[in-house]
Amino acid sequence: MNTTVPSAATDIDVLRVFCAGDGRYGNALGVVRDARTHPDEASRQALAKELGFSETVFVDDPERGIVDIYTPGVRLPFAGYPLVGAAWLLDLEVIHPPAGEVWVRGDGEFTWIEARAEWAPPRTLRQYGSAAEVEALAVPEPGEWIYAWAWEEEAAGRIRARGFPGRGDGIEEDEATGAAALLLTAELGRALNITQGRGSQLLTAPGPDGIVELGGRVRLEGTLTR
Repeated sequence: MNTTVPSAATDIDVLRVFCAGDGRYGNALGVVRDARTHPDEASRQALAKELGFSETVFVDDPERGIVDIYTPGVRLPFAGYPLVGAAWLLDLEVIHPPAGEVWVRGDGEFTWIEARAEWAPPRTLRQYGSAAEVEALAVPEPGEWIYAWAWEEEAAGRIRARGFPGRGDGIEEDEATGAAALLLTAELGRALNITQGRGSQLLTAPGPDGIVELGGRVRLEGTLTR
């Protein structure tokens, strides 16, 4: 007789984070609101790989906002777009990834988080002479994480960007990259309006004591069960 107990099904909310004004684009994010179905790092990493999103968030405490973040290949102490998405979904004022306490605020259609640029994983910020050059780039070979950017309108803080993770994990290009936007904002020292990927929109603003605000639109696409 087979006495194996089937594992509990896992519901995953699928969001789009940093959408354009018309609701299109944005980076796909999986959020596991009940992380008890995947209690250890190995099972979480396996699910993140199976889903294939740029990142997947596991919520360990929905009231206190304690979360755990995974790409298809690695666990991250901090990432921008998963925190914006999870904070919006859970309707929280503060969220706690491993990197530290992240405050959240709503502003009309935008959800904003406050974070420190030093929490962001390393990125190579590579400036180009024009938006057209950035748009024409081919996906580089795996190796370094490259954030390619150019001014669209410098006086207005408008930037065209593309992100290439270079991890060799199946994500050749990141549609919207909050951590890289934080790093670029810290480097330039000014508020930015970034169009990344096919048309995602990220807003940033430097704050006091090394804080950078990162904001964008979020929409719920649906729910998967695994």
